[in-house]
Amino acid sequence: MSRSPLNRRTFLRAAGVCIGLPLLDAMLPVGLRAEQKAAPLRPRRMLLISRPLGLHAPYFFPEKTGKEYEPTRYLKPLQEYRRDFTVFSGLSHRGYPGGHHTEVALLTGVAPEGVRFGDIRNTISLDQEAASRLGGETRFPYLSLGGGPISWNLKGVKVPSEERATRVFKQLFINGTPEEVAQEIERIKAGESILDGVREQARSLAEELGPADRQRLDLLLTSIREAEQRLQQDQAWVKRPKPKVDVKPFTDDYYTDLRMVDRERQWFDLVHLALQTDSTRVIALWVWSYGRPDLEGVAIGHHDATHHGQDEAKLKQLALIEETEMKLLAGLLGKLKGTDEGGSSLLDRTAVFYGSNMGNASAHSCDNLPILLAGGGFKHAGHVAFDRKDNKPLSNLFVRMLRQTGIEADRFGSSTGAISEV
Repeated sequence: MSRSPLNRRTFLRAAGVCIGLPLLDAMLPVGLRAEQKAAPLRPRRMLLISRPLGLHAPYFFPEKTGKEYEPTRYLKPLQEYRRDFTVFSGLSHRGYPGGHHTEVALLTGVAPEGVRFGDIRNTISLDQEAASRLGGETRFPYLSLGGGPISWNLKGVKVPSEERATRVFKQLFINGTPEEVAQEIERIKAGESILDGVREQARSLAEELGPADRQRLDLLLTSIREAEQRLQQDQAWVKRPKPKVDVKPFTDDYYTDLRMVDRERQWFDLVHLALQTDSTRVIALWVWSYGRPDLEGVAIGHHDATHHGQDEAKLKQLALIEETEMKLLAGLLGKLKGTDEGGSSLLDRTAVFYGSNMGNASAHSCDNLPILLAGGGFKHAGHVAFDRKDNKPLSNLFVRMLRQTGIEADRFGSSTGAISEV
């Protein structure tokens, strides 16, 4: 007998308790198999990894285009997943000046005049754009991790990035005591009260200011609105138990660059757990090391090695560092691919961006950036090559990524369209 689908927002209610139901066959259109019906409703996710020191291009970019390329030194550790990712050459934010400071714009694609050294005028980053559309159904609308200048709001104000993995693990997976939960509820109430008063004062003050000052005050009001949204999100989740994971709590943040491998692996473990438990669907991770990592054959700092000036001894050590990082990325892709997501893998449902603002760190060049896109249900094409001198806008890839997550987007940053090769 035919029937209408059960409302997806059906709840069980009793004695002040409201419990959301899991996805049931009865909630899906009649006449389709459960796995076929569920597939479009499984969430899409986005993981953006920024590595500000670049990658040595000859060891990263293949010579041949398409799926049958010969893997380079850096791509060999990833070959088990070669059908799950695409390498792009010839992408950049065109017109950017050289220099490390351009890392602030890797995920924003702001026009070149917005990234002048000492005069950053940024715009919204890709993670924040995605979180504004995807973040309403999880405990954390987004996670910005690693401590770097990676996330920016709509007004171009830097979003705080958490640099301690131990603290993030606790926020994600450690339930508070009843006393801590009560304190958190009071914090939310106090925060709402404070913001109410500040917002009204700011609105009154705006009436007395000139245009330039009103624009500056608008940045403050935007921050207030974002704080209010975070408090509302906190209020909705504060009494709900956090997911349980079969992992020992993190106890070390591995601050020293000697422990770079442990630090990077721990961040990758954390983002996998966060996505697997659906604690968030959008993550931006800043992966940085400056000094010498504890690797056999490496006697100089990572930053020093990237500024090699074609010195063979430095290039040899740089390759050891970056090859190790690619092996760590392979481990992350393996975990995501090995995690079932109702008939598909977590990797299939997560667009993983791995790239840098530096095309050649030794020359401080920001052209021909090393970009890899994995998972996400894209039609991966091996190696997609654009003109390495007249680059395609990286923001065109960002438009494609937004569309793949179900977000309607015609433009983002300095885009001129959308990449269609994947």
